[in-house]
Amino acid sequence: MAESKKVIIVGIAGAGKTTLVTKIVEILKSKNKSVSVHSFGTVMFEEAKKLGIENRDELRKLAVEEQKHLQAMAAKKIAGFSDDLVIIDTHAFISTKEGFYPGLPYPVLDLLKPANFIAVSARPEEIYNRRMKDNTRTRDIISIDQIKKELAVQEAMLSSCVVLTGSPMKSILNTEGKVEEAALEVINAIGL
Repeated sequence: MAESKKVIIVGIAGAGKTTLVTKIVEILKSKNKSVSVHSFGTVMFEEAKKLGIENRDELRKLAVEEQKHLQAMAAKKIAGFSDDLVIIDTHAFISTKEGFYPGLPYPVLDLLKPANFIAVSARPEEIYNRRMKDNTRTRDIISIDQIKKELAVQEAMLSSCVVLTGSPMKSILNTEGKVEEAALEVINAIGL
């Protein structure tokens, strides 16, 4: 049996990452590929519930040391999955009261051993509009200039991950109405 390939897909809120991941899975399963998706934040939240955290959006408000502990626990769990393709749906950074904290610090990368990184983005105006329509989460109110800064921080954080792991990074522009094209671009980039 071939070794499991772990691919980390990041995108700021509103970039369309979850929609894109859903389309990637749909296409790969139609080709009889064994695929699993693990939201890093959800796995962290499952661990945080044991500590009394009741809302996923509270995670980013925890002290950095608590977040580091939860990240390590989540990474260990996800590292154990062995589908042909394991997609790790996460963020390159977390906005904390201390500043931008890496969503993928070196200890997490060392546990996950990702084969590829995918950075999902969209035009800042599209991201802004998507965030304003999303009533499923507790999002911070943010300007288009702040979204541009988040996209720049994402690129910088992910570039560091690529240097640390020696794994390639592909940037995908997830334009409104073109999710299938973006999904096929990701599938091609990761060699499936």
